This record gives sequence, structure tokens and C-alpha cells, in this order.
Amino acid sequence: MMVEKAAEPTISAVRRQVMRAARAMTFPLVPDDYLGLLNPAWSARELTGTIVRLKPETADATTVVVKPSFPWPGHRPGQYLRIGAELNGIRHWRAYSLTSDPDHPEGLVSITVKHVDEGLMSPWFTRRVQPGTMVYLGEVEGEFRLPNPLPQKALFISAGSGVTPIWSMIRELERRDGLADVVHIHCAREPETVIFGKDLRRMNGQYDGYTLHEHLTGQVPRITPESLAEVVPDWAERDTFLSGPREMMDMFEEHWKDAGDPERLNMERFQPVIGTGDAEVGSGGTVRFRVTDVDASCDVGVSILVGGEEAGGLLPYGCRLGICHTCVGKLHSGQVRDLRTGEVHGEQGQTIRTCVNAPEGHIEIEL
Repeated sequence: MMVEKAAEPTISAVRRQVMRAARAMTFPLVPDDYLGLLNPAWSARELTGTIVRLKPETADATTVVVKPSFPWPGHRPGQYLRIGAELNGIRHWRAYSLTSDPDHPEGLVSITVKHVDEGLMSPWFTRRVQPGTMVYLGEVEGEFRLPNPLPQKALFISAGSGVTPIWSMIRELERRDGLADVVHIHCAREPETVIFGKDLRRMNGQYDGYTLHEHLTGQVPRITPESLAEVVPDWAERDTFLSGPREMMDMFEEHWKDAGDPERLNMERFQPVIGTGDAEVGSGGTVRFRVTDVDASCDVGVSILVGGEEAGGLLPYGCRLGICHTCVGKLHSGQVRDLRTGEVHGEQGQTIRTCVNAPEGHIEIEL
């Protein structure tokens, strides 16, 4: 099992020389052992950060601003950050899109979190956390980002919290004078529920090359490929960036395959999906968790992780999207089905991501 840990901080050459000299005086311990006892944020083993500001964006979404303990190594707009926090003595991890500028003058980074009632981390970030709280910062990852060179004509389609990586990209276009011909369709229930709504509307009025269409589902039907053509007649000619819930993603992905150029469609998925087309969804199965001594049953389409949790198992997890590799365990026997593609696979000793795989019959896993 891979244990999730924070990224290693970027340390200057001078500081490394000082640390080497200090090790000779603190042997058999190392200086970091003492620093971690005094203040975990001083540790040179893990990159941490301190929450310095909380900015409400809507009634249920908050931007969390963090000051890293070491110089920020950088990111590209659209990428996400794994961020960890200790709740009730257990460190939990989630993946959130970065919403801060890559070159913030104070070296600050931010994520924007939407409250989910049944969630664990999102209520903590949006309702309970206070400035001064320490968090752990993982690696920056993700391929959902602007190409280089920038697109001549761009279309952004977002819904709900899917606007967070889109917002980062649009700000990047603004900084690089790239808002020449950009259309942005954002779906939300009401105007007051639009995350970054005030800023998006400001840009809509400020730049001739940026056009915002707020698709408010509390007033009109949900957007469809047919209504897209009415709003953006030249949609097929644009590099498109799509981010939102599964149903919307599936619908537009299929539309691009049938009537557009799939190579021009870039997507950010927030949920794993069961295989489409001819891929079968399987029959489910049972799981024996060999380390925690838990037995679970999984219906069709239910992941190993969810089945184990429902059976009372305390299992590692992070993003729950198949991205961060926090939930992995080694397969002891049996085969699994990838819920994203429908592919059946599995060999003894293979590392399995439990959040996006389901048992295909009976399996045993080292968790």
C-alpha cells in the first residue's frame, strides 16, 4: 500500500549546506527531528502550509488561501493540488484545483472548495477551519491546462465547482493578452450560486474578446448539444475545455465524437465513469481485505473502496477519482473491473486503485 505524504519542499543550496553541518552535531537524530517537534511547519521532509485567509465565494463555496512553508515550486493554471489535513488524529487527503496565480507575489496558493453535506474535507474547509491552521501540501498534478501556443479561438464549458480550473485558465489568458476570441458557458442554478460570478461578469464587461453565457438551470432547461449550437454556432472550430459533473461530460464527449473533433476537446472529470459503448459493467462481487480483516460485498458499479467503507473498513483514500493513488493496495487474488473503461484486469501483486475499480467476482486485496 502506498502511503500518502506531502511533497518534499524546495530547499536552497545554502540551507542544505547548513543542514548537513547541523546533522553532525545532532547525530543520531537529524535537525529535522528537533524542528518538527518545535513546529511541524519547519520540517524539511514534508511541504506544509498555513491557512492565512478564507474568502467566501458563494453561500457554499470558499477560497482557502495558503502560505507554503517553503518557496512554492510552481504550477500551471488548470492543475490540481493534493492537500492534506489531520482530522481527529487521522490525516486525510483530497485533490482540489488550484485557483491562485502561478507567480503570486507573496508566494501564496489557493484552492476553492464547494461544501458537500456528506463530505469529510469540504465541510471542514468551508465551515470549521480557521486562519492559522496547518495543512500538508502534496504534488501538483494534472494535464488539464492551456496549450502552448495559446488557442486562437477557445470555448469553455463549466458547471458548478467545475469552474475552478476554468477560472484559472481564463485568468491566465487575461494575463497573457489571450482573450481575443473566448466564449464561456457556465451552468449554475441561480446567479448567486455562480462561483467567481462577480469576477466573471467583470471580465465580460471589460473585454470584447471574452463572452460569458450564464446558463441558469433554475430558470431554463439544462444545456444540451443542440442548445450549444444556438449559443456558439462555431463551436466545432474552437479548442474546447470542459469541466463539470459526469452527466454533462458524457453528453458533450459523445457529441464531440459524433459531430466534432475529439482532439480539440479537453476535459476535467470529477467522478469516475463506468465504461461506455460496448464495455460491460460487470456483475459485482465480494472483497476480502486481508490486512484490516474486513469482508465486503459490492453491487454492480460499486467500487472496492465504497464497498469496504460500507462494510465498516477504515481504508486509505484521497481524491476518489483515480488520480492521486492514495487508495491503492496490492491484489492478492481475483480480478477487477475498471469503472472508467469497463476493462477487466488483475494479476497477483498488481497495484489496484480501489476508488475506480470494482471486484469481478471474489477478490482478496492487501488492505
